[in-house]
Amino acid sequence: MPKITIENRQQLMLQAPLRKIIPQLAVPTVISMLVTSVYSMADTFFVSRISTEASGAVGIVFSAMSIIQALAFTIGMGSGTNLSQCLGAGKDEEAGKYVSVAFFTAFALGLVLMTVCNLNLEGLVRFLGATEGIAPDAMAYASYIFYSAPFMMTSFVMNNLLRFQGMASYAMVGITTGGILNIALDPLFIFALNLGTAGAAIATAISQLVSFLILLFMCNTRRDTISVSFRNFRPTLKMYGRILHHGVPSLGRQGIASVATIILNRVAGGVATDPAVVNAAIASISIVNRFVMFINSAVIGFGQGFQPVCSYCFGAGRYSRVREAYSYCGRVATLILVALAGLALIFSEDIIRLFRAEDPEVVRIGTFMLRCQLCTLPLWGFYVMANMCTQSMGYGFLSTIISSARQGFFLITFVLILTSLFGLTGLEIAQPVADVAAFILAIILMRGIMRHLKELPDKELPDRKR
Repeated sequence: MPKITIENRQQLMLQAPLRKIIPQLAVPTVISMLVTSVYSMADTFFVSRISTEASGAVGIVFSAMSIIQALAFTIGMGSGTNLSQCLGAGKDEEAGKYVSVAFFTAFALGLVLMTVCNLNLEGLVRFLGATEGIAPDAMAYASYIFYSAPFMMTSFVMNNLLRFQGMASYAMVGITTGGILNIALDPLFIFALNLGTAGAAIATAISQLVSFLILLFMCNTRRDTISVSFRNFRPTLKMYGRILHHGVPSLGRQGIASVATIILNRVAGGVATDPAVVNAAIASISIVNRFVMFINSAVIGFGQGFQPVCSYCFGAGRYSRVREAYSYCGRVATLILVALAGLALIFSEDIIRLFRAEDPEVVRIGTFMLRCQLCTLPLWGFYVMANMCTQSMGYGFLSTIISSARQGFFLITFVLILTSLFGLTGLEIAQPVADVAAFILAIILMRGIMRHLKELPDKELPDRKR
């Protein structure tokens, strides 16, 4: 399969075999997602060596990081979808405007978040669910994370913009380099320099800055990419409306998931009277969420490889290819998850011990919680592809419903109901129950969408080079 360039983009997106073009686009994004997940998990792993409270602190702050990422993905995915559809329709000048508007909007929003969050640090970590024992570590970790917000947001935006141009390998270089650097710097700052949880955050902040510089270099020096240019920063309300229309599902997927995690942490504070059990429950949530997201990141990365094909083909009116790509990706993702979930089930207790073997409560709570979530993990295959597909086609409302169901409405509902009925056990089983409900909803909605696409005739291939 040849490399995707400006000259051959149309031919590959619209005519190349899906089993070749989608993996070609997906491999770099899978690697990027896995590395991003690994260095998020690395913070949890190394910080867990300090104490249970420190482990819980990373989980508390991670929900705030997820909101920052959700805002970045809202801008990046929304702009990227419009960018890809413009390329598919031959509107290259308009595509260039979306690149610059996305970049400068994300950087400005990151500056606002950095300032506001650091001015209200203690109140913020308390709101996120930090207990008396966890709050000091959470504040030390959060401060440096917020300082890196402008670079974090623009890195995620550029990553998405490169992906939607079919240049996922360029995005992979920036994200992967930053991730490897983070893993290397964590033990240096945490233990060698004795900076504790603050050291982990400093390592993450430096890594985000490095990723930002590499991605910006990739965007602005490669002939086959659209450059970031302040001259093209000409935003309009209509552009922002289209960005939000396509990007809000990402906010639903990650933003509402972050809200659910905050609720999960706050509810965990009331499942026991013993502070040690409470801190262990919060630490377990942090560890399990990080590991499950590591597995899911492979599927999300595969779905991100599917998105440029989906949005390009939809923009070009090749509806049968959209349906074929959705079915292919859903089957592949499900097989991947069955294999990974089965393997993780065998070693579930060992996985939790790897993070916090020193605390038997964390091992007990975390092992049961992990096993419960692994049982429903294969349902994520078609669920993720349904979310990616609807978002890429511009079905904003339906995509938002799908993306916010699993870790939004359903998780929050079942956490509140099951915890009130069964206490800690209810907290542990809430996520898998939500997974089943969200999967059923996604399948019902996608059957209707695929039926509609089947009724639409394919357009003739456009007679142009791009």
